[in-house]
Amino acid sequence: MTLTDTAAPASVPSVSADERAERLTTAGAAWSERIQNAPSSANLTFTVTGEGTGSVASTITAGKHTFTIDEPAPLAGDDAAASPVEYALGALISCQIVVYRLYAQNLGIQVDDIRATAEGDLNVTGLFGIDENVRPGFSDVRLTITVTGPETQERYDELHAAVDAHCPVLDLFANTTPVSVNVVKG
Repeated sequence: MTLTDTAAPASVPSVSADERAERLTTAGAAWSERIQNAPSSANLTFTVTGEGTGSVASTITAGKHTFTIDEPAPLAGDDAAASPVEYALGALISCQIVVYRLYAQNLGIQVDDIRATAEGDLNVTGLFGIDENVRPGFSDVRLTITVTGPETQERYDELHAAVDAHCPVLDLFANTTPVSVNVVKG
């Protein structure tokens, strides 16, 4: 069962391949210098806050950005926005796209276009506590990355290996990450 509708994407400024290459090169050089001068600057902490709204929706604030996460009606939501698991898949493919562009630049591999699709299988019997033997999260996630450009398949395979080794969100999906939860009465 698919619980999604298509919405218009946010407006993002268009950049040329040369502009993208310059920005990636400049950012990489700046980070390398920053870390060389102060190794502790490599350690970043990201903070995101959220507040419940509507039936089961959340308003999320990440830095200067605010967005809504909801559930479709079959999962008690108002379908005002994508669901948490859709955002998780979106974070995964977005991170893949960023890291593909970064490592294409670093390895001198030309990528004219990149598209990504993520599919995740989730059995709601775990979510609703119907079957405690079923995990509440994804049982399987499949990524399809389509790159176009003049390089050989071997070069794109080299790029794929570099991305798999360095993508932060893929790492979150593929490996256990310690999580601590502190519930505070307000």
